[in-house]
Amino acid sequence: MDLVMQRCAGVDIGKNEVVACVRTPGEAGRRRKETLTFSTFTSQLEAMAEWFTANGVTQVVMEATGSYWKPVWYLLEERGFELMLVNARHVKVVPGRKTDVADAEWLAELLEHGLLRGSFVPPVAIRELRDLTRYRKRLIQAHTSECQRIHKTLEDAGIKLDSVASDVLGVSGRAMLRALVAGERDPEVLADMSKQRLRKKIPQLREALRGRFRDHHALLVGMCLDHAEYLEARIGDLDAQVDRVIAPFAEARDHLDTVTGVGKRAAECVIAEIGIDMTVFPSSAHLASWAGRCPGNNVTGGKRRSAKTNKGNIWLADVLAECAWAAARSRDTYLSAQFWRLARRIGKKRAAVAVGHSILVICWHLLTNDCDYDDLGGDYFTRRSTTDHHRDHLVRQLQGLGYSVTLAKTAA
Repeated sequence: MDLVMQRCAGVDIGKNEVVACVRTPGEAGRRRKETLTFSTFTSQLEAMAEWFTANGVTQVVMEATGSYWKPVWYLLEERGFELMLVNARHVKVVPGRKTDVADAEWLAELLEHGLLRGSFVPPVAIRELRDLTRYRKRLIQAHTSECQRIHKTLEDAGIKLDSVASDVLGVSGRAMLRALVAGERDPEVLADMSKQRLRKKIPQLREALRGRFRDHHALLVGMCLDHAEYLEARIGDLDAQVDRVIAPFAEARDHLDTVTGVGKRAAECVIAEIGIDMTVFPSSAHLASWAGRCPGNNVTGGKRRSAKTNKGNIWLADVLAECAWAAARSRDTYLSAQFWRLARRIGKKRAAVAVGHSILVICWHLLTNDCDYDDLGGDYFTRRSTTDHHRDHLVRQLQGLGYSVTLAKTAA
């Protein structure tokens, strides 16, 4: 087999140690390999990098093992090595011969023959943005959990505030909850704390605020309110930091913001996951495959079996699903028409996956061409069906006159 890399190294990474194998030209045309084990402390990783340099290594490959690969990647990246991160499923060794040393040697051997495909690792700025947006999402989820816990506690106490007020944690709702925590139990006093339009519902509020709210409930609601307000402050801090980090990519974010169903925060999350340099994905199909948003291929013996989407990037999948549902609720737009057209045949959940796929393809084109989104309109499929009908009618007429007509295939 032809050699592609003359001096390369494979690294098997664990929590406490890394095993590195260097393959270089040897005597009489043979390949020479040397394997060493290092701890994951920074000083030992620096020693490994110096060992690579002393052996003239230019390319290094490693498996994506949890988050343990990141310190190794960052250190070698600073030293100027050409790095490749590979999916562990793509480089499995022969069963029964699984050791750290065997893994490192196998990685190095595959690399020198050019048999590996690297995973997408974004640049530093995008990695920092990704950390911020992912942490913000977790805080938002925690905030939602606290809000649901407050609702559950109020139900246990017989307080039906959510049956009258659309937002229990709005200005009026928080004032009432704080009063309940402080010891106020009079429904009339609590209902009088309502603001603006909610004051029209004071009679209903008096009924809703009658219950068996005890000190036990006050303790729980008070703690949940404090935690929710703390999370809101931290989410605000993260929003401000995201705005600062994404400033160099603000134009790209604004392009994505023009897509139906994609808001400012969703656009930030998309950029954090895929970056803005679309040259790393040769086509929109490559991006959709990497993200796990397109159907897989599973054909055996001429029979097509289940080909569901793979796991892909779960963070990107979540935000695309949210955008798809938002687009489905829009009016007179292409994505909304696509959603409801598919939902009748394959169901709403699968239609949301398909629309999320379309949104991702649109994002690839907007970032590639540096332009805004131009919607095709809610009547696109109707217009296309009418055009196809007229075309087929014309073809039949020409064929009836003896002409040979061949239609060129076009993308749907």
